[in-house]
Amino acid sequence: QVQLVESGGGLVQPGGSLRLSCAASGFTFSTYRMTWYRQGPGNQRELVARITPAGDSTYYADSVKGRFTISRDNAKNTLYLEMNTLKPEDTAVYYCNARNIGAPEYWGQGTRVTVSS
Repeated sequence: QVQLVESGGGLVQPGGSLRLSCAASGFTFSTYRMTWYRQGPGNQRELVARITPAGDSTYYADSVKGRFTISRDNAKNTLYLEMNTLKPEDTAVYYCNARNIGAPEYWGQGTRVTVSS
């Protein structure tokens, strides 16, 4: 059974930091491209950051570049998102996504991040 389980969300003050995790099981994690998406109140889901299967290349949305860092540990089947200098506009539900050519696409259930004083 495929599972993507996000954790690490919560309430943080502006300027603060959080580290999100996404624990994967039921598929060969190391062969999948992994992506963090988010959906803020009243907004469409948007791509935040992406990492290649080997972790050797990353991509970031302009809105988070320089503040967020995506990483993965293929030995632990876990994806991470280190979020620093958080802003109120980062408030959203954050989802991890797994995709591989010719294979089903998988989504987690999301973890809520609220940035507020």
